[in-house]
Amino acid sequence: MDAEPVPEREEKSRVPAAFFAGLVIVALVAGGIVLLSKATQPKQTSAVQKLPFGPAEQAYAAQIHFQNIHLAQSSNLLNQQFTYVAANMSNDGPRAIRALEVTIEFHDQFKQVVLKDSDRIIDRTDDPLPAAKQRDFQVTLEQSLPSEWNQQYPVIRVTGLILD
Repeated sequence: MDAEPVPEREEKSRVPAAFFAGLVIVALVAGGIVLLSKATQPKQTSAVQKLPFGPAEQAYAAQIHFQNIHLAQSSNLLNQQFTYVAANMSNDGPRAIRALEVTIEFHDQFKQVVLKDSDRIIDRTDDPLPAAKQRDFQVTLEQSLPSEWNQQYPVIRVTGLILD
């Protein structure tokens, strides 16, 4: 009796599982780096249109107050220095604030500005700050404070405003 030949198995080209595992690990690391870099970068308002600050907004700005200012410095995994300015703002006027932009200035012993940064602390997409209410905020500065800084709290000025 003749034995029937065993059909040859078709060899399928397979990519090794280790290659796929390596791709997954590379994708996770790349995603982590992207998320880390976005989380450590301050908001970029230079590309965003400035908020209006005409006579009506300037008059209302006198009714916006900043208190309980705190400073903190930190560095990320890439050894970049960041300064955080945290404070409480109060809207002591009769109208709600829809958007608010501030400029934060650090001075030297001669009252000259040694570090200046602007940031939008209430964006149009945020909930407005109603009249007679308060809200905490934090601004991240990319730079560490200059050695010429007079060690006083920064001056926070309203530089853009949209009211309801």
